[in-house]
Amino acid sequence: MTTQAAPKTQVNLVGLSRADYKGHNSTLCAGCGHNSISNQIIAALYELNVVTETEVKFSGIGCSSKSPTYFLNRSFGFNGLHGRMPSLALGALFADHTLKGLGVSGDGDTASIGMGQFKHVVRRNLPMVYIVENNGVYGLTKGQFSATAERGLELKRQGVNKYFPVDICMEALIGRASFVARSFAGDPKQVKEIFKAAFSHRGIAVIDIISPCVTFHNKEDSFHSYTWGKEHEIALHDITYVPARDEITIEDFEEGSVREVTLHDGATIVLKKLDRDYDPTNIYEALRVLHEAEDNNWLLTGLFYVDPQLPTLTDLYDLPEDIALNRLPQERLRPPAESIDRLNGMMFGA
Repeated sequence: MTTQAAPKTQVNLVGLSRADYKGHNSTLCAGCGHNSISNQIIAALYELNVVTETEVKFSGIGCSSKSPTYFLNRSFGFNGLHGRMPSLALGALFADHTLKGLGVSGDGDTASIGMGQFKHVVRRNLPMVYIVENNGVYGLTKGQFSATAERGLELKRQGVNKYFPVDICMEALIGRASFVARSFAGDPKQVKEIFKAAFSHRGIAVIDIISPCVTFHNKEDSFHSYTWGKEHEIALHDITYVPARDEITIEDFEEGSVREVTLHDGATIVLKKLDRDYDPTNIYEALRVLHEAEDNNWLLTGLFYVDPQLPTLTDLYDLPEDIALNRLPQERLRPPAESIDRLNGMMFGA
Protein backbone atom coordinates (compact mmCIF):
# COMPACT_ATOMS: atom_id res chain seq x y z
CA MET A 1 0.00 0.00 0.00
CA THR A 2 1.41 3.38 -0.98
CA THR A 3 0.52 6.70 0.57
CA GLN A 4 0.38 9.87 -1.45
CA ALA A 5 2.55 12.69 -0.12
CA ALA A 6 0.76 15.87 0.88
CA PRO A 7 1.26 18.72 -1.62
CA LYS A 8 4.11 21.01 -0.66
CA THR A 9 3.05 24.51 0.37
CA GLN A 10 4.41 27.12 -2.01
CA VAL A 11 6.46 29.83 -0.33
CA ASN A 12 8.03 33.09 -1.51
CA LEU A 13 11.66 34.21 -1.25
CA VAL A 14 11.41 34.91 2.50
CA GLY A 15 9.94 31.48 3.19
CA LEU A 16 6.33 32.59 3.76
CA SER A 17 3.21 31.14 2.20
CA ARG A 18 0.25 33.20 1.04
CA ALA A 19 -1.62 32.03 4.14
CA ASP A 20 1.00 33.78 6.32
CA TYR A 21 -0.26 37.11 4.98
CA LYS A 22 -3.91 36.46 5.78
CA GLY A 23 -5.89 37.48 8.85
CA HIS A 24 -9.21 36.48 10.36
CA ASN A 25 -12.28 35.72 8.27
CA SER A 26 -14.13 38.86 7.21
CA THR A 27 -17.31 39.89 9.02
CA LEU A 28 -18.15 42.54 6.40
CA CYS A 29 -21.11 42.13 4.06
CA ALA A 30 -20.76 39.57 1.29
CA GLY A 31 -19.69 41.37 -1.86
CA CYS A 32 -18.18 44.35 -0.01
CA GLY A 33 -15.40 45.99 -2.03
CA HIS A 34 -13.28 46.22 1.13
CA ASN A 35 -12.83 42.43 1.08
CA SER A 36 -11.45 42.58 -2.45
CA ILE A 37 -8.96 45.25 -1.34
CA SER A 38 -7.79 43.08 1.57
CA ASN A 39 -7.23 40.18 -0.82
CA GLN A 40 -5.03 42.34 -3.05
CA ILE A 41 -2.99 43.56 -0.08
CA ILE A 42 -2.33 39.92 0.78
CA ALA A 43 -1.38 39.11 -2.83
CA ALA A 44 0.86 42.18 -3.25
CA LEU A 45 2.84 41.69 -0.04
CA TYR A 46 3.27 37.96 -0.72
CA GLU A 47 4.63 38.68 -4.19
CA LEU A 48 6.89 41.45 -2.83
CA ASN A 49 8.41 38.97 -0.34
CA VAL A 50 7.67 41.29 2.58
CA VAL A 51 8.50 39.99 6.05
CA THR A 52 5.17 40.44 7.82
CA GLU A 53 6.71 41.45 11.14
CA THR A 54 8.22 44.54 9.53
CA GLU A 55 4.74 45.89 8.71
CA VAL A 56 2.56 47.71 11.23
CA LYS A 57 -1.14 48.40 10.59
CA PHE A 58 -3.21 51.43 11.58
CA SER A 59 -6.90 52.27 11.31
CA GLY A 60 -9.57 54.51 12.79
CA ILE A 61 -13.31 53.78 12.97
CA GLY A 62 -15.72 52.51 10.32
CA CYS A 63 -16.25 49.50 8.07
CA SER A 64 -12.93 50.24 6.36
CA SER A 65 -11.10 50.34 9.67
CA LYS A 66 -12.12 46.75 10.36
CA SER A 67 -10.18 45.66 7.28
CA PRO A 68 -6.72 45.29 8.92
CA THR A 69 -8.17 42.40 10.91
CA TYR A 70 -8.45 40.46 7.65
CA PHE A 71 -4.80 40.57 6.57
CA LEU A 72 -1.30 40.39 8.11
CA ASN A 73 -2.32 38.45 11.21
CA ARG A 74 1.37 38.26 12.23
CA SER A 75 1.83 42.04 12.20
CA PHE A 76 1.17 44.50 14.99
CA GLY A 77 -1.81 46.79 14.54
CA PHE A 78 -3.47 49.79 16.19
CA ASN A 79 -7.20 50.54 15.86
CA GLY A 80 -7.63 54.11 17.08
CA LEU A 81 -10.26 56.81 17.39
CA HIS A 82 -12.40 58.07 14.52
CA GLY A 83 -10.23 60.20 12.21
CA ARG A 84 -7.12 59.90 14.38
CA MET A 85 -5.29 57.13 12.57
CA PRO A 86 -2.57 59.48 11.18
CA SER A 87 -1.49 60.51 14.70
CA LEU A 88 -1.05 56.87 15.69
CA ALA A 89 0.97 56.20 12.56
CA LEU A 90 3.18 59.25 13.01
CA GLY A 91 4.05 58.39 16.60
CA ALA A 92 4.75 54.73 15.92
CA LEU A 93 6.74 55.22 12.72
CA PHE A 94 8.80 58.06 14.17
CA ALA A 95 9.61 55.91 17.21
CA ASP A 96 10.70 53.04 14.96
CA HIS A 97 11.67 54.18 11.48
CA THR A 98 12.68 50.63 10.53
CA LEU A 99 9.02 49.63 10.21
CA LYS A 100 6.77 50.14 7.19
CA GLY A 101 3.35 51.58 7.95
CA LEU A 102 0.06 50.58 6.37
CA GLY A 103 -2.97 52.70 7.22
CA VAL A 104 -6.50 51.81 6.17
CA SER A 105 -9.15 54.50 6.42
CA GLY A 106 -12.51 55.35 4.91
CA ASP A 107 -14.11 58.35 3.26
CA GLY A 108 -15.70 59.39 6.57
CA ASP A 109 -12.61 58.61 8.62
CA THR A 110 -10.40 60.66 6.26
CA ALA A 111 -12.57 63.18 4.40
CA SER A 112 -14.79 64.24 7.33
CA ILE A 113 -13.67 63.98 10.95
CA GLY A 114 -10.09 63.09 9.98
CA MET A 115 -9.46 65.67 7.26
CA GLY A 116 -7.15 67.80 9.41
CA GLN A 117 -5.04 64.82 10.44
CA PHE A 118 -4.95 63.54 6.86
CA LYS A 119 -3.66 66.84 5.49
CA HIS A 120 -0.88 67.08 8.08
CA VAL A 121 0.39 63.52 7.67
CA VAL A 122 0.46 64.12 3.91
CA ARG A 123 2.47 67.34 4.11
CA ARG A 124 4.97 65.66 6.44
CA ASN A 125 5.49 62.84 3.90
CA LEU A 126 5.40 60.15 6.56
CA PRO A 127 6.72 56.90 5.03
CA MET A 128 3.54 54.82 4.91
CA VAL A 129 0.87 53.49 2.58
CA TYR A 130 -2.41 55.30 3.24
CA ILE A 131 -5.40 53.47 1.72
CA VAL A 132 -8.83 55.10 1.65
CA GLU A 133 -11.62 52.57 1.08
CA ASN A 134 -14.07 55.04 -0.42
CA ASN A 135 -17.76 54.12 -0.78
CA GLY A 136 -19.40 57.54 -0.37
CA VAL A 137 -21.59 56.42 2.50
CA TYR A 138 -21.45 55.88 6.26
CA GLY A 139 -22.19 52.17 6.12
CA LEU A 140 -21.45 51.44 9.78
CA THR A 141 -24.09 53.97 10.89
CA LYS A 142 -26.70 52.78 8.38
CA GLY A 143 -26.21 54.72 5.22
CA GLN A 144 -25.87 58.50 5.55
CA PHE A 145 -24.07 60.49 2.84
CA SER A 146 -20.35 60.85 3.35
CA ALA A 147 -18.18 63.80 2.30
CA THR A 148 -17.25 62.03 -0.96
CA ALA A 149 -20.84 61.36 -2.10
CA GLU A 150 -21.64 63.09 -5.37
CA ARG A 151 -23.89 66.13 -5.47
CA GLY A 152 -27.47 65.24 -6.45
CA LEU A 153 -27.24 61.63 -5.25
CA GLU A 154 -30.59 60.46 -3.91
CA LEU A 155 -30.78 57.69 -1.33
CA LYS A 156 -33.96 56.10 -0.03
CA ARG A 157 -33.76 57.33 3.56
CA GLN A 158 -31.40 60.29 3.19
CA GLY A 159 -33.02 62.40 0.49
CA VAL A 160 -30.82 64.31 -1.96
CA ASN A 161 -27.19 65.28 -1.32
CA LYS A 162 -26.81 69.05 -1.80
CA TYR A 163 -23.03 69.37 -1.44
CA PHE A 164 -20.07 69.04 -3.76
CA PRO A 165 -17.90 66.02 -2.90
CA VAL A 166 -14.40 66.02 -1.46
CA ASP A 167 -11.90 64.56 -3.95
CA ILE A 168 -9.35 62.68 -1.84
CA CYS A 169 -6.74 62.54 -4.61
CA MET A 170 -7.10 66.27 -5.20
CA GLU A 171 -6.62 66.96 -1.49
CA ALA A 172 -3.56 64.72 -1.41
CA LEU A 173 -1.99 66.50 -4.39
CA ILE A 174 -2.63 69.94 -2.91
CA GLY A 175 -1.07 68.69 0.32
CA ARG A 176 2.05 67.69 -1.72
CA ALA A 177 1.79 63.93 -1.18
CA SER A 178 4.67 62.16 -2.90
CA PHE A 179 2.52 59.33 -4.33
CA VAL A 180 -1.15 59.67 -5.32
CA ALA A 181 -3.27 57.04 -7.06
CA ARG A 182 -6.87 55.99 -7.50
CA SER A 183 -8.30 52.59 -8.34
CA PHE A 184 -11.55 50.64 -8.32
CA ALA A 185 -12.09 47.59 -6.11
CA GLY A 186 -13.65 45.85 -9.11
CA ASP A 187 -10.29 45.99 -10.96
CA PRO A 188 -8.10 43.68 -8.83
CA LYS A 189 -5.20 43.59 -11.31
CA GLN A 190 -4.73 47.35 -11.24
CA VAL A 191 -5.25 47.50 -7.47
CA LYS A 192 -2.48 44.96 -6.91
CA GLU A 193 0.02 46.69 -9.19
CA ILE A 194 -0.64 50.04 -7.51
CA PHE A 195 -0.16 48.40 -4.11
CA LYS A 196 3.19 46.95 -5.19
CA ALA A 197 4.40 50.36 -6.33
CA ALA A 198 3.09 52.04 -3.16
CA PHE A 199 4.80 49.58 -0.81
CA SER A 200 8.08 50.19 -2.63
CA HIS A 201 7.73 53.97 -2.44
CA ARG A 202 9.66 55.81 0.27
CA GLY A 203 7.22 58.45 1.44
CA ILE A 204 3.48 58.69 1.86
CA ALA A 205 1.50 56.79 -0.77
CA VAL A 206 -2.15 57.86 -0.81
CA ILE A 207 -4.46 55.45 -2.65
CA ASP A 208 -8.13 56.33 -3.04
CA ILE A 209 -10.03 53.13 -3.90
CA ILE A 210 -13.68 53.30 -4.91
CA SER A 211 -15.12 50.40 -2.93
CA PRO A 212 -18.86 49.77 -3.48
CA CYS A 213 -21.11 49.31 -0.44
CA VAL A 214 -23.58 46.60 -1.45
CA THR A 215 -25.95 47.25 1.46
CA PHE A 216 -26.49 51.02 1.76
CA HIS A 217 -25.08 52.41 -1.48
CA ASN A 218 -26.27 49.99 -4.11
CA LYS A 219 -28.13 52.31 -6.53
CA GLU A 220 -26.81 51.49 -9.98
CA ASP A 221 -26.49 55.16 -10.95
CA SER A 222 -24.41 56.05 -7.90
CA PHE A 223 -20.80 57.01 -8.61
CA HIS A 224 -19.71 54.57 -5.90
CA SER A 225 -21.72 51.57 -7.09
CA TYR A 226 -20.15 48.52 -8.69
CA THR A 227 -22.27 48.84 -11.85
CA TRP A 228 -21.43 52.51 -12.41
CA GLY A 229 -17.76 51.89 -11.66
CA LYS A 230 -17.44 49.09 -14.21
CA GLU A 231 -19.20 51.11 -16.90
CA HIS A 232 -17.36 54.40 -16.31
CA GLU A 233 -13.85 53.39 -15.26
CA ILE A 234 -11.21 54.92 -17.49
CA ALA A 235 -7.65 53.77 -16.90
CA LEU A 236 -5.07 56.53 -17.30
CA HIS A 237 -2.47 53.94 -18.25
CA ASP A 238 -1.62 50.27 -17.92
CA ILE A 239 0.53 49.84 -14.81
CA THR A 240 3.26 47.23 -14.42
CA TYR A 241 5.48 46.97 -11.36
CA VAL A 242 9.00 45.67 -12.02
CA PRO A 243 11.03 44.62 -8.93
CA ALA A 244 14.60 45.82 -8.68
CA ARG A 245 16.02 42.31 -9.01
CA ASP A 246 14.45 41.76 -12.46
CA GLU A 247 15.91 42.98 -15.73
CA ILE A 248 13.68 45.62 -17.29
CA THR A 249 12.81 44.86 -20.89
CA ILE A 250 10.41 46.84 -23.02
CA GLU A 251 9.44 45.39 -26.40
CA ASP A 252 6.93 46.12 -29.15
CA PHE A 253 6.01 49.58 -27.84
CA GLU A 254 5.98 52.64 -29.99
CA GLU A 255 8.50 55.29 -29.10
CA GLY A 256 7.14 57.62 -26.45
CA SER A 257 4.32 55.26 -25.45
CA VAL A 258 5.97 54.07 -22.22
CA ARG A 259 6.90 56.06 -19.14
CA GLU A 260 9.22 54.53 -16.52
CA VAL A 261 9.57 55.85 -12.98
CA THR A 262 12.38 54.44 -10.84
CA LEU A 263 11.70 54.26 -7.11
CA HIS A 264 14.30 54.74 -4.39
CA ASP A 265 14.97 50.99 -4.00
CA GLY A 266 15.59 50.44 -7.71
CA ALA A 267 12.15 49.07 -8.48
CA THR A 268 10.44 50.54 -11.53
CA ILE A 269 6.87 51.47 -12.40
CA VAL A 270 6.22 51.03 -16.10
CA LEU A 271 3.24 53.08 -17.32
CA LYS A 272 2.02 52.13 -20.78
CA LYS A 273 0.11 54.86 -22.59
CA LEU A 274 -3.46 53.95 -23.48
CA ASP A 275 -5.13 56.90 -25.21
CA ARG A 276 -3.22 59.92 -23.95
CA ASP A 277 0.26 61.19 -23.12
CA TYR A 278 0.69 61.60 -19.38
CA ASP A 279 3.62 62.49 -17.13
CA PRO A 280 3.07 61.17 -13.57
CA THR A 281 5.89 63.32 -12.21
CA ASN A 282 4.10 66.57 -13.16
CA ILE A 283 1.80 67.65 -10.32
CA TYR A 284 0.05 70.26 -12.46
CA GLU A 285 -0.83 67.64 -15.07
CA ALA A 286 -2.24 65.47 -12.28
CA LEU A 287 -4.48 68.29 -11.08
CA ARG A 288 -5.60 68.95 -14.64
CA VAL A 289 -6.67 65.38 -15.40
CA LEU A 290 -8.53 65.15 -12.08
CA HIS A 291 -10.47 68.32 -12.93
CA GLU A 292 -11.19 66.94 -16.39
CA ALA A 293 -12.47 63.67 -14.93
CA GLU A 294 -14.69 65.53 -12.47
CA ASP A 295 -16.21 67.66 -15.22
CA ASN A 296 -16.98 64.59 -17.35
CA ASN A 297 -18.10 62.20 -14.57
CA TRP A 298 -15.26 59.79 -15.35
CA LEU A 299 -13.90 57.31 -12.85
CA LEU A 300 -10.29 57.98 -13.81
CA THR A 301 -7.91 55.45 -12.28
CA GLY A 302 -4.17 54.98 -12.20
CA LEU A 303 -1.06 56.60 -10.76
CA PHE A 304 -1.61 60.36 -10.88
CA TYR A 305 1.60 61.58 -9.30
CA VAL A 306 4.87 60.28 -7.84
CA ASP A 307 7.97 62.05 -6.54
CA PRO A 308 10.55 59.48 -5.33
CA GLN A 309 13.02 62.22 -4.36
CA LEU A 310 10.93 64.18 -1.86
CA PRO A 311 12.47 63.95 1.65
CA THR A 312 10.38 62.02 4.16
CA LEU A 313 9.65 63.02 7.74
CA THR A 314 12.42 60.79 9.04
CA ASP A 315 14.90 62.35 6.58
CA LEU A 316 14.35 65.76 8.16
CA TYR A 317 15.61 64.71 11.60
CA ASP A 318 18.97 63.40 12.72
CA LEU A 319 17.69 59.96 13.68
CA PRO A 320 20.23 57.24 14.48
CA GLU A 321 20.60 54.85 11.59
CA ASP A 322 21.67 51.84 13.62
CA ILE A 323 18.75 51.68 16.05
CA ALA A 324 15.15 52.85 16.43
CA LEU A 325 14.36 55.62 18.93
CA ASN A 326 12.21 53.31 21.06
CA ARG A 327 15.17 50.95 21.51
CA LEU A 328 17.82 53.48 22.49
CA PRO A 329 19.52 52.55 25.79
CA GLN A 330 19.59 54.98 28.71
CA GLU A 331 23.20 55.94 28.12
CA ARG A 332 22.35 57.22 24.64
CA LEU A 333 19.23 59.04 25.77
CA ARG A 334 20.68 60.93 28.73
CA PRO A 335 23.47 63.50 28.40
CA PRO A 336 26.66 62.63 30.31
CA ALA A 337 27.20 64.04 33.81
CA GLU A 338 29.97 66.38 32.68
CA SER A 339 27.61 68.01 30.16
CA ILE A 340 25.03 68.61 32.87
CA ASP A 341 27.71 70.10 35.17
CA ARG A 342 28.95 72.40 32.42
CA LEU A 343 25.40 73.55 31.64
CA ASN A 344 24.68 74.23 35.32
CA GLY A 345 27.88 76.21 35.55
CA MET A 346 26.87 78.34 32.60
CA MET A 347 23.42 78.98 34.02
CA PHE A 348 24.14 79.42 37.72
CA GLY A 349 27.81 80.36 37.72
CA ALA A 350 28.75 77.30 39.75
